[in-house]
Formats: sequence, structure tokens, C-alpha cells
Amino acid sequence: MRKPGTGPFKAQKFYFTIFESPMGDLGLVSSEKGLCEVRTRIRNRNSFITYLKKSYPEIPQENPVKLETVIRQLEEYFAGKRQKFTCKLDLNQGTDFQQKVWKALQSIPHGDTRSYAWIAEAIGQPKAVRAVGGANGKNPIPIIVPCHRIIRKDGSIGGYTGGLNKKRFLLELEGA
Repeated sequence: MRKPGTGPFKAQKFYFTIFESPMGDLGLVSSEKGLCEVRTRIRNRNSFITYLKKSYPEIPQENPVKLETVIRQLEEYFAGKRQKFTCKLDLNQGTDFQQKVWKALQSIPHGDTRSYAWIAEAIGQPKAVRAVGGANGKNPIPIIVPCHRIIRKDGSIGGYTGGLNKKRFLLELEGA
């Protein structure tokens, strides 16, 4: 996977803010094109800024105004008033395969779950179940690109980069 700040991201400006959600602080990063990252595991502001310094060619500018649409939609989502996100996304950092998986994730309705095998079928690569799991784990925009809606074929919850407690929280919030 291409890192933000390389390839198509190289000449872009980035903005960040920290959003206080019911499941903990979320680090939000946007390019001029749209939201490019949601960090679900940030310990504190300083650790998030350290991460940004390591991950981007220039530290993103703190600017909640640039992320106000994302913030509003997240507030609505956590209040149970939004089921689909419409904010602009910038998913250029992924491989072609990862981008196919992330697009398929966005087709899973609020309150529903699907299996890794379902995603593999949906992208026309039914034998790529493990690779789908890998792409799911590399999703840079969890919650908005709903990788939490993927469970194992046997119905068990599976993994989640943000931690299983956060995955359970999101699935319960959606009534899944």
C-alpha cells in the first residue's frame, strides 16, 4: 500500500483534527481531495502528531474547518441519525486490489454484515478471501468505509484494526 505523502499524495496539503467520539478519540486526516485517514487508535494528541510526522512528508495543518463535513456526519452517525456517509474520500493510497475491496465495503448497508468471502465474490475474485482480509485490515478510513461490517463466514466477529471492543460497539450501534 502506498503511504500518504508518496505517489499521488506527494504534492498535496493535508489537514487534521481529533474528533471525540463515543468510542474514543479519532484522528482525522484530509487532503484537498477528501478524507484520507481515520485513526481509531490514538493514545493522545502528542502520539497522533508523532504519527503524522512519521507518515506524511509535511506535518498536516490542524484545521477542523477543512474537516467540518466529516465531523458533522460522524456526529450524526454516532447519534443514530446517519446511515450512509457522503463526505468526499481520497483513497489513492491503496493498491488497485485494495481500492476494489474498499469500494465493495461501501456497498454493505448500515446494520448488515457480510463475510470476507462475500467481498471476494463481489469483486470477482472468489479465491482471494485471505487477500480481502488483508485489504480490509489496511482500510485507511474505518467507520466511513465500513470494514467493521465484515465478519467471518461462521458468523463470529473476526478481527478489527481498531480492536474488537470498537468493532462490537459499531455493530451494536448499527443494530447488526
